[in-house]
Amino acid sequence: MNYPRLVSFRTADALRGRLTELGIAEALPVVEAVAPAPACALSRPFTVDGRTVGNRFAILPMEGWDATRDGTPTDLVRRRWQRFGLSGAKLIWGGEAVAVRPDGRANPHQLIFTEANTAALSELRRELVDTHATHHGTTSDLLVGVQLTHSGRFARPNDSKRLEPRIAYRHPLLDSRFGITSDDAVLSDTEIADLIADFVAAAVRAQKAGFDFVDIKHCHGYLGHEFLSAVDRPGPYGGSLENRTRFLREIVAGIRRDAPGLSLGVRLSLFDQRPFQPGPDRRGQPTPWTGPYPYAFGADVHDSTQIDWTEPLALLRQVRDLGIRLVCLTAASPYYNPHLQRPAAVPPSDGYLPPEDPLVGVARQAAAVARVKAEIPELITVGSALTYLQEWLPAVGEALVSQGRMDVVGLGRMVLSYPGLPADVLAGRLERKQICRTFSECTTGPRNGLVSGCFPLDDFYKKHPDAARLKALNARTS
Repeated sequence: MNYPRLVSFRTADALRGRLTELGIAEALPVVEAVAPAPACALSRPFTVDGRTVGNRFAILPMEGWDATRDGTPTDLVRRRWQRFGLSGAKLIWGGEAVAVRPDGRANPHQLIFTEANTAALSELRRELVDTHATHHGTTSDLLVGVQLTHSGRFARPNDSKRLEPRIAYRHPLLDSRFGITSDDAVLSDTEIADLIADFVAAAVRAQKAGFDFVDIKHCHGYLGHEFLSAVDRPGPYGGSLENRTRFLREIVAGIRRDAPGLSLGVRLSLFDQRPFQPGPDRRGQPTPWTGPYPYAFGADVHDSTQIDWTEPLALLRQVRDLGIRLVCLTAASPYYNPHLQRPAAVPPSDGYLPPEDPLVGVARQAAAVARVKAEIPELITVGSALTYLQEWLPAVGEALVSQGRMDVVGLGRMVLSYPGLPADVLAGRLERKQICRTFSECTTGPRNGLVSGCFPLDDFYKKHPDAARLKALNARTS
């Protein structure tokens, strides 16, 4: 079936009618209009670790495919970070995933936080802050972090087409899908200890470079997230939840020891499901499996389509008890169930047609964030997956924040096409021609070795040489 386009809902009541029809109206409240700052909830400051953050918008970390081979910023990276600065968002959650060492890159052109690159990444942060100052005045209420990552199962450090995985455990479904046939890719306990040291060293460099916090990435099927489902792994990093969260705890302990005063955050996939695959009609369906399925963190082992809150809430209470207040909450993985992670109208080239109205995926994540906020109110929750709401994003975001269901509205894909959305919303306006329509070309391009950017709506990328290559690719795959 074809799902109604968001632009077809001309009034809040019309959208509410569709949400009611889908049974998700409670999860996605909609205000009639967003008042300009300072009257709206989205403009309210909040405090974390003694720092005031000036509004309720965040720029989410995305994956860049346009750094140099040695992991330093190029002009394309600098342009993107400058646009993060001009956005008006007062929380920059990394803006970009940065590998802690070369073998952890998801592509050969991802940023790396090595000692040699520290000065360049410091300058990149400075350009963001300077751009923010130019467009918005004060930066005293601007909080800029960086996401630290190892891509694990999805590492492609040398060739964008060739996986060179390092994994926490042998996965009964994902191994065959991604070409793992032996135990050679499994990290030993000694190698994990070395990797923990690399995360800590990268955090020390981030502090030296001027970043206010680091995110210890635990989402989207990458290595930190994979540890959370390593129920079959023997030894200190697998089996019990206590062991499966040891990787996170040891990184935190090392950062507290070597980078005192540096704030921490965690971006977490709250729940997962079995991997999806295209069905006969190209719509996504779960990969066949018989019996209990314990390899999806946050899912019911007897029905992975249902969330089991036991372990996600236990982990987040650990996060709170570790003195971490910033949590950015997301779900699943873009590699094996993207409709859950980033609901979209059009799938990426290696994906499948959405098996549900994407609004259901947005509501699922919004409801999950609200559950966390209700259960552990001390945490500052940043929501994800809201871009699919398009022109309705401000109205839903205002409702979620004003009702205390979410502390901060996170923007990922949207900021590639419309970086000024936070500032415009707070000023009482919206440029509809710039709104991301979730065509997934910002994913399809990089998955095929092209650079990161919004080819449909950003005039800069419309003229980029990769635009013609993407058009030809879409013609071949349509």
